[in-house]
Amino acid sequence: MQPEVRCVVDCANILGEVPLWDVAEQALYWVDIEGRRLHRLLPASGKVDIWDMPERISSFALRQKGGLVVAFASGLAFLDLPTMKIDWIARPEAHLPGNRFNEGKVDRKGRFWAGAMDDSLANHTAGLYRLDPDLTLTKALGDIGISNCFIWSRANDRFWFADTLDKQVFTFDYNHEAGTIANRTLFTDTTGLGYGPDGGTIDEDGFIWIAMWDGWKISRFAPDGTLDREILLPVSRPTSCMFGGPDLSTLYVTSAVWDTTSDGLKAQPQAGGLFAVDVGVRGLPEPRFAG
Repeated sequence: MQPEVRCVVDCANILGEVPLWDVAEQALYWVDIEGRRLHRLLPASGKVDIWDMPERISSFALRQKGGLVVAFASGLAFLDLPTMKIDWIARPEAHLPGNRFNEGKVDRKGRFWAGAMDDSLANHTAGLYRLDPDLTLTKALGDIGISNCFIWSRANDRFWFADTLDKQVFTFDYNHEAGTIANRTLFTDTTGLGYGPDGGTIDEDGFIWIAMWDGWKISRFAPDGTLDREILLPVSRPTSCMFGGPDLSTLYVTSAVWDTTSDGLKAQPQAGGLFAVDVGVRGLPEPRFAG
């Protein structure tokens, strides 16, 4: 049965991305990468706050010590929102001016993982990086086109990762203590279907939810890669999803108007908006960066 899909913020993001629910604050954060903005929704009141950024902000995480760790287009940094003070950590792909950072999330050991992409959407020149709490930066994977969909299993023994340029999602064996990945295996492949995997999340049953760029939907997969169900959306370019709300039972979905023609927008006037869906399952709380 198709659940109701509600547009909770009609924000027309150019490239809305990486929704993040803060359990402590009961707030949903997300970015507009191309709009260079960070948003925060307080669902209890409907209030939305917006912070303008000095460059494209592609992903972020909350810190245990307060503030954010951010993957800006050019590199990783700490950000204090009240003062907008930025403390740069690393720019590991400064030698690749055609690349920028994209997806980023924190694992349950408190390490921030951030992946880059080729900004021309053509080449496999990007890397996946792990930032430890002591600020040691390690390259975990290379030859990536577009990094997306960072998901860890509840048992912390598997890691899911998408290369949207290849329209494929892979799963890896994950060493939780060491923070290493190994034995890449194809999880799902959307080649030839007209859409590709973008960002995603996991629910408390261990099923994987992935936004399908150009697919007008969110797909839910069993841990073995079997397609379990699909949620149809009123926008063609959903970008990511995250469970939130008081009991983590609301699936929030970001979307984009990026590169959509004026005629195309007539069929989806809420494109770029933030959506909420009650899908009948709960998610897991997102950890904070431990550094």
